[in-house]
Amino acid sequence: MSFCSNCGRELAENEVCGCMGGVKPETTNTGYGQGRVVTSVQQVCDLDNMVLSSAKYKPISMWGYFGYQLLFCIPCVGFIFLIVFALGGTSNVNLKNFARSYFCMLIIALILFAVILVLGGSAGVMAAIMEG
Repeated sequence: MSFCSNCGRELAENEVCGCMGGVKPETTNTGYGQGRVVTSVQQVCDLDNMVLSSAKYKPISMWGYFGYQLLFCIPCVGFIFLIVFALGGTSNVNLKNFARSYFCMLIIALILFAVILVLGGSAGVMAAIMEG
């Protein structure tokens, strides 16, 4: 028996796992009873490791989120940075997604503020009509 090196699913003899994109796993004897799965294209694993370690997918730290929130709160400059990051001004996917979510939150807050302002104004008008 061999196992898929990508998902770990047990594979029958000469079976190809669908998650590897048609790469047939090969087993080598490690001396411990079960074979170690080695793909016939080692470059696939190397490329995956390079992509994951690149700056494109680098996670944002807790202090990074805090700093970006402070930056986005600055009235004019922060809004400009928010728009630039949300529209793709950075190669980091996590920062781009954070800026987009912050922008959506800002839009929702502005809509709620407008609704409350309209309801408060109409309540004031109604109170003035009822008095007069």
